[in-house]
Amino acid sequence: MKKVFIDGSAGTTGLRIRERLAARGDIELLILSEELRKDPAARKEMLNQADIAFLCLPDDAAREAVSMIENPNTVVLDTSTAHRTDPNWCYGFPELSEERYQAVKEAKRIAVPGCHASGFIALVAPLVEAGALPKDALLTCHSITGYSGGGKKMIAQYEAEEQDPLYQAPRQYALGQAHKHLPEMKAIAGIENDPIFCPIVSDFYSGMAVTVPLFASQLNEGFDIEAIKEIYRKKYQGPMVFWSESPAADGFYSAVAYGDSDKMEITVQGNAKRILLLARYNNLGKGASGAALECMNIVLGDAPDKNLE
Repeated sequence: MKKVFIDGSAGTTGLRIRERLAARGDIELLILSEELRKDPAARKEMLNQADIAFLCLPDDAAREAVSMIENPNTVVLDTSTAHRTDPNWCYGFPELSEERYQAVKEAKRIAVPGCHASGFIALVAPLVEAGALPKDALLTCHSITGYSGGGKKMIAQYEAEEQDPLYQAPRQYALGQAHKHLPEMKAIAGIENDPIFCPIVSDFYSGMAVTVPLFASQLNEGFDIEAIKEIYRKKYQGPMVFWSESPAADGFYSAVAYGDSDKMEITVQGNAKRILLLARYNNLGKGASGAALECMNIVLGDAPDKNLE
C-alpha cells in the first residue's frame, strides 16, 4: 500500500484530492492534525515518509516543501505554478506524446498543469508538433471558467447570501496580459510568442471552455481545417482526452458540459477560412485534481483513469 501525503490539504484542490483518495483501498493517507498542519517539522516528516506527495500550496510554499524532501524515492506532484517550466521537472500532461507519458511514469518531480493552460496546450501543441502551425504564430486564447478556480475566497464571494451584483455576469480578468499561466502555455505548446489571453470567470461552480481561434491563412502550407481535425483524431483517443466530431448539436457550446468530469473533450468548429479550436473540461478535474490523480495513477502503474470519472 502506497503512502500519500497532501501538503496543503485545506485548499480547494487539496481537499478534492483528499476526498477522492480516502475511498481508495490501495492508498494510505498520511494526515496531520489541524494543530500541526503548518508546522515545518511535522510537514517535513510526512513529506519524507510519503511514497507520493501532493503539493497544493502557493508557489513559494511549494518550493519550500520541495527543499524539505530528502527521501530520494518520494514522488512529488506539485499543483502550483512554481515548477511548470522548470527543465528538471516533468510537465504532467501525458496525452501530448508517448514519450511524455513514459516521462510521467518514471518521474520523481511532476508539475501538474494549470487549468487554463491545459486546454490551450492540448489544442496548440499537437499542431506545432505536426508542422501545421508555425512556432512564431501570433495566437489568441479565450477561456471561460467556473468560480471554483479562484479558490476559497472567490467561492465565498460568489456563494455569499448577498452576492455582489457584478458577479452575476461574466468577468474578464488578467487585463494586464501577465497571467501566471502564460509561461507554461508558451513553453509547453512550443511557440515563440505569448498568446493574447482572455480568461473569464462566470457564475457557475465548475467547468471550463477554452477557444483558440485561427485564420486558415495562419496554418502552414498543406494544412486546412480537415487536416487539423485528423491530427486531433489520431492524437486524442482517450481515456482522459478524446476527440468529438459534433459537441454542440443545438449550436451552443457550454462550459459546464464536463463540470463533473475528469475528462477533456477536443473539437474543431468553424469553416474553411475561420477555424475554432475548442477544449472543454472541468477546471477542478483535468484542470486540477483530476490531472494530478491521473499522473499519480500512471506513476503507480495503474490505468490513467483509475477511480476517475
